[in-house]
Amino acid sequence: MSRTALDPLFTAQAAKSFTDRHLANLGAGVVAAVRVPDFLDPATCEAAMAALDRLPTADYDPARVPTRILRFGPALNDYRTPDGRLDAPRYWAAAEAARAAWQRAGMRPDPIAISLARLGTAWGAAVSPATIGGRPVFGGTLREINAGALIHYDDINREFPGGLFDQDVVAQLAFNVWVSAPADGGATTVWRHRWEPADELHREAYGYQAEAVKDYQSVSLTPECGDGLLFNPANFHAVEPAPAGRRVAFAFFLAITTTGQLIAWS
Repeated sequence: MSRTALDPLFTAQAAKSFTDRHLANLGAGVVAAVRVPDFLDPATCEAAMAALDRLPTADYDPARVPTRILRFGPALNDYRTPDGRLDAPRYWAAAEAARAAWQRAGMRPDPIAISLARLGTAWGAAVSPATIGGRPVFGGTLREINAGALIHYDDINREFPGGLFDQDVVAQLAFNVWVSAPADGGATTVWRHRWEPADELHREAYGYQAEAVKDYQSVSLTPECGDGLLFNPANFHAVEPAPAGRRVAFAFFLAITTTGQLIAWS
């Protein structure tokens, strides 16, 4: 199938700050990504890197994630059962342990709190944590991805088809802010392609082989320290390896709900 015609709106925009229009356009799937350079200042990035050793980080199981990714904080997907439900006892125990570890680490300034506050200002209302049975989920993971990440997508409505949150999600966004960036490599690529059944022919571990996005339009963004990035993770996306240096980001998901709220989780 030929896909030579390009969507002129599917671009990576640079802005001085995020706006409600950016979030709406990303939610609608019009724009590929929005990046805000210097979202965090150098002092905040340095303080975050200095505090990393105080966080209990660990690698993913290499049988599930073939490229090494260092992480802190539970992601809901890590606790999804084969039938698309949440392994609640394991998840809530991990979430409470992560909250306690975050407090002990004394991350000041707090890059997650700063990011949520600024995104709430952009939206016009504070960002609230997603809740399950009235209980707020954990939000704000750390990922060091130096060896790259496979092509994949994130879609809470597809991953938990029976519903998970008390809130109903209309559109999901992904937010990353880098506190360390490599001198070369480590780009995030976003394709103008969302999952379809035929993609399962190209499955690879938790993601997909390059054939799944062959000939689809894409944008690539190489991170710089302090950059903030928003994109719609229902589009296939991946991370390129970084040959030297550390690629460290704090990240969480956002969603626009049926009531116009902005909620967050990891």
